[in-house]
Amino acid sequence: MKLDAGSNLWMTMTVSAKVLEADGIYSFRFRAASGEALPRFTAGAHIDVEVAPNLVRQYSLCNVAGQKSEYEIAVLLTEPSRGGSRGMHAIEVGQSIRISAPRNNFNLVPTTGRSILVAGGVGITPILSMAEELHAQSKAFELHFSARSPTRAAFRQRLAERSFAKDVRFYFDNEGQKLDLADLARSRQPDDHLYVCGPTGFMDFVLGESERLGWQKEQLHKEYFSPPSVEEKSGASFDVRIASTGDVFHIPEDKSVVQVLAENGIEIPTSCEQGICGTCITRVLSGSIDHRDFILSDEEKRRNDQFTPCCSRAACQMIELDL
Repeated sequence: MKLDAGSNLWMTMTVSAKVLEADGIYSFRFRAASGEALPRFTAGAHIDVEVAPNLVRQYSLCNVAGQKSEYEIAVLLTEPSRGGSRGMHAIEVGQSIRISAPRNNFNLVPTTGRSILVAGGVGITPILSMAEELHAQSKAFELHFSARSPTRAAFRQRLAERSFAKDVRFYFDNEGQKLDLADLARSRQPDDHLYVCGPTGFMDFVLGESERLGWQKEQLHKEYFSPPSVEEKSGASFDVRIASTGDVFHIPEDKSVVQVLAENGIEIPTSCEQGICGTCITRVLSGSIDHRDFILSDEEKRRNDQFTPCCSRAACQMIELDL
């Protein structure tokens, strides 16, 4: 990712708190180094964090939506680490760090029904913010939190002390407790929505079982921390036209649109480069898209007016981009 020190995409923050929330999970709070109020965010939002030069990772905000004095995230140390979680765990209070403004690809949907919040492990981070927002709005919800053990469940004490604690259920693998998706399906109403975040295998199971048990796709909402395993597709070559200049660039089978455009001086902001964060979403003016991301909804993909150039490709010989 090309980082521009003068870009207002990035904000310099001070690490104001670092707390061990569970085995292998630290929470971090950031305040603006300038002392100014931070951009507002909604539940489900995430930020990009520049962990080190040219190393950017995305983390969900877990504090109460709308807070403008600080942002809070939590990071699980994964092994082997690609550098992100290990780098974050080495950060200390008082250190300066750069982050992006919040973006949200995991919004709560306005509904008259219940919101069923399902978290696995560190997937509690966006779910916690959602619970706080729903409670503040006096909306009906349930929170179901699965973890390997009580010591691996971040924010367990915070949840137990909240006034909505009666709406929270914990499930610990080491105690033989399992989330009953069939029970959730039996009580499902047409206006209910289910939100899930956690490890890829956990999410795939929850989403697959929920669909099998009768939940409609439009009732299911998800945010991946890493892309699910899918059969690798071959990538046929195609051309990209830049609307503002008329320039045409050839995209070979072994390169992405982002890579080829960067080689030719056209920088599209990227972060995950795996189709899970939405940073690079670009407007499509013509041509059909072979969508390979995990961000856009089925309806957004059907509209064919935007795509993720980090991983998606053309389903025709040429597409035109609003660049």
